[in-house]
Amino acid sequence: MEGARLTAWVRGRVQGVGFRWWVRARALELGLAGTATNKEDGRVEVVAEGSREACERLLALLGEEPSSTGRPGRVSGVTSRWDAPRGLAPGFREC
Repeated sequence: MEGARLTAWVRGRVQGVGFRWWVRARALELGLAGTATNKEDGRVEVVAEGSREACERLLALLGEEPSSTGRPGRVSGVTSRWDAPRGLAPGFREC
Protein backbone atom coordinates (compact mmCIF):
# COMPACT_ATOMS: atom_id res chain seq x y z
CA MET A 1 0.00 0.00 0.00
CA GLU A 2 1.48 3.34 -1.09
CA GLY A 3 1.93 5.95 1.66
CA ALA A 4 1.07 9.60 1.12
CA ARG A 5 0.99 12.97 2.84
CA LEU A 6 -1.98 15.21 2.13
CA THR A 7 -2.02 18.90 3.03
CA ALA A 8 -5.41 20.52 2.46
CA TRP A 9 -6.53 24.08 3.13
CA VAL A 10 -10.28 24.31 3.67
CA ARG A 11 -12.09 27.63 3.12
CA GLY A 12 -15.56 28.69 4.24
CA ARG A 13 -17.25 28.78 7.63
CA VAL A 14 -14.98 26.18 9.17
CA GLN A 15 -13.79 27.75 12.43
CA GLY A 16 -15.78 27.71 15.67
CA VAL A 17 -18.28 25.12 14.40
CA GLY A 18 -16.66 21.77 15.35
CA PHE A 19 -15.00 21.29 11.97
CA ARG A 20 -11.57 20.27 13.32
CA TRP A 21 -13.20 17.73 15.66
CA TRP A 22 -15.10 16.31 12.69
CA VAL A 23 -11.86 16.11 10.63
CA ARG A 24 -10.12 14.30 13.50
CA ALA A 25 -12.94 11.76 13.79
CA ARG A 26 -12.95 11.03 10.04
CA ALA A 27 -9.14 10.79 9.91
CA LEU A 28 -9.02 8.34 12.82
CA GLU A 29 -11.74 6.22 11.18
CA LEU A 30 -9.54 6.09 8.08
CA GLY A 31 -6.40 5.20 10.05
CA LEU A 32 -4.62 8.48 9.31
CA ALA A 33 -2.16 10.44 11.44
CA GLY A 34 -1.93 14.22 11.38
CA THR A 35 -3.38 17.54 12.45
CA ALA A 36 -6.23 19.97 11.79
CA THR A 37 -5.20 23.55 12.54
CA ASN A 38 -7.09 26.86 12.50
CA LYS A 39 -5.23 29.48 10.45
CA GLU A 40 -5.39 33.22 11.11
CA ASP A 41 -7.04 33.85 7.72
CA GLY A 42 -10.08 31.71 8.64
CA ARG A 43 -9.04 28.53 6.85
CA VAL A 44 -8.38 25.14 8.43
CA GLU A 45 -5.18 23.38 7.42
CA VAL A 46 -5.41 19.59 7.41
CA VAL A 47 -2.22 17.50 7.28
CA ALA A 48 -2.78 13.75 7.04
CA GLU A 49 -0.49 10.79 6.43
CA GLY A 50 -1.33 7.19 5.72
CA SER A 51 -2.37 5.18 2.70
CA ARG A 52 -2.98 7.14 -0.49
CA GLU A 53 -6.48 5.66 -0.66
CA ALA A 54 -7.37 6.83 2.87
CA CYS A 55 -5.96 10.32 2.21
CA GLU A 56 -7.97 10.56 -1.01
CA ARG A 57 -11.13 9.55 0.87
CA LEU A 58 -10.52 12.23 3.52
CA LEU A 59 -9.97 14.83 0.80
CA ALA A 60 -13.26 13.83 -0.84
CA LEU A 61 -15.09 14.10 2.49
CA LEU A 62 -13.65 17.57 3.14
CA GLY A 63 -15.32 19.04 0.10
CA GLU A 64 -18.32 16.85 -0.69
CA GLU A 65 -21.68 18.56 -1.07
CA PRO A 66 -23.94 17.69 0.48
CA SER A 67 -21.94 16.09 3.27
CA SER A 68 -22.77 12.42 3.77
CA THR A 69 -21.19 12.46 7.27
CA GLY A 70 -22.78 15.48 8.95
CA ARG A 71 -19.82 17.78 8.39
CA PRO A 72 -20.30 20.98 10.42
CA GLY A 73 -19.94 24.46 8.98
CA ARG A 74 -19.89 25.31 5.30
CA VAL A 75 -17.03 24.58 2.92
CA SER A 76 -16.57 26.96 -0.01
CA GLY A 77 -13.38 25.38 -1.35
CA VAL A 78 -10.49 23.04 -0.73
CA THR A 79 -6.94 23.37 -2.04
CA SER A 80 -4.64 20.37 -1.68
CA ARG A 81 -1.02 19.34 -2.10
CA TRP A 82 0.46 15.82 -2.16
CA ASP A 83 3.89 14.83 -0.83
CA ALA A 84 5.79 11.78 0.33
CA PRO A 85 5.03 10.84 3.94
CA ARG A 86 7.39 12.20 6.60
CA GLY A 87 6.51 9.81 9.40
CA LEU A 88 4.06 11.69 11.62
CA ALA A 89 3.47 10.33 15.11
CA PRO A 90 0.37 8.10 15.41
CA GLY A 91 -2.92 9.79 16.20
CA PHE A 92 -4.62 12.94 14.99
CA ARG A 93 -4.58 16.27 16.83
CA GLU A 94 -6.66 19.43 16.69
CA CYS A 95 -4.40 22.46 16.95
